[in-house]
Amino acid sequence: MACPIDPSELKKLQVFIGLCETQPQLLNLPQLGFFKSFIEKLGGKIPQGSPGFGDVPHPEPASKQQHNDEEKSEAKKPDSDPESDVELDTEGCVEPDDEPDQPMGDESKEPSEDAIDKANELRSKAAAAYSELNYEEAVKNFTEAILLNPRSALYHAKRGQAYLKLVKPNACIRDCNRALELNPDSATAYKFRGRANRLLGNWEDAAKDLRQACKLDYDEEADEWLKEVTPNAKKIEQHKLKQERRRQEKELKERQERVRKAQEANRKAAEESAKGDADFGDFGSGGGSEDILNAFKDPEVAAALQDIMSNPANIAKYQNNPKVMNLVTKIAGQASSSGFPMFGGGGAGAGGFPGGFPGAGAGGFPGAGSGGFPGTGGGSTGGHKTTDDLD
Repeated sequence: MACPIDPSELKKLQVFIGLCETQPQLLNLPQLGFFKSFIEKLGGKIPQGSPGFGDVPHPEPASKQQHNDEEKSEAKKPDSDPESDVELDTEGCVEPDDEPDQPMGDESKEPSEDAIDKANELRSKAAAAYSELNYEEAVKNFTEAILLNPRSALYHAKRGQAYLKLVKPNACIRDCNRALELNPDSATAYKFRGRANRLLGNWEDAAKDLRQACKLDYDEEADEWLKEVTPNAKKIEQHKLKQERRRQEKELKERQERVRKAQEANRKAAEESAKGDADFGDFGSGGGSEDILNAFKDPEVAAALQDIMSNPANIAKYQNNPKVMNLVTKIAGQASSSGFPMFGGGGAGAGGFPGGFPGAGAGGFPGAGSGGFPGTGGGSTGGHKTTDDLD
């Protein structure tokens, strides 16, 4: 029995099958969906993944490569230290002290009138010792007064003042903190805590405390201290504002870069899709694809197509089976109209089932049109033929 397919068309079919063997991902193309479904119906498996046929990596332009290198270099730079670029006047600053915590008293305990009177006497002694520059004695007397009347914010603030004279700023800050817990409007506590922060180099905290002290109860000494710390405090504030602007600019640049990359990825995806459409045409995307896929669900039809694919000459066995012949005609017609370029994609006359079966027009399957499938529309020549006629 002679093969009803032209040898040149068979070679094209062989090329297609060979290409699919080396690049099976091609069958994931939407245009070849009908052929992929056919293979899967017959028990075959198609590797997952995007088609890679003809993909060739292209080097990035020099300008873009340079831009990427600059970005990587910038990303490796560590963030600047908050005060690394600020020149501060640190004259007069001291090291933190390690003075142990002094008794603060039980503020929940209500002092008696006798205790208050004794505490006032101790306060007077502490003030006298302070004026005589005996600061240790002043701290001792204020501590005893605090134990008798722990609710006095003034006693805590004045002991903090004595600690300042002893150059113990941390101890002063602890006392002023307790004074402000007892009386949030204590200008004295703000004043001495501000001075203690200045000695420790906490310029912003010092300026904030001294500013509040002057606001609550203007004091010339507190104002002088405020003028002393303001230059350093402003330098740090301006430096932090500059860093914040840089951080925001960096975040904006990173967001813009993410958007640019996303847009670039979408553009490339669109180009790849358009390239695939241009390379493979609209093969298998015709309106009859759904009918063809539904026909494959019939086991009889699927088996017949497998038989025909194994030996195209076997089509003669199904010439009287309308289900099989209708499906073959549809496949041939759709492949012909798609003009699959890999097989020279003929039109209605010279295309046909994947570029291999001579089209559904002239020169196609015997009887399909002129010389097409036997008995499927009948050309002027052909008609029903027997197996002997095909030999």
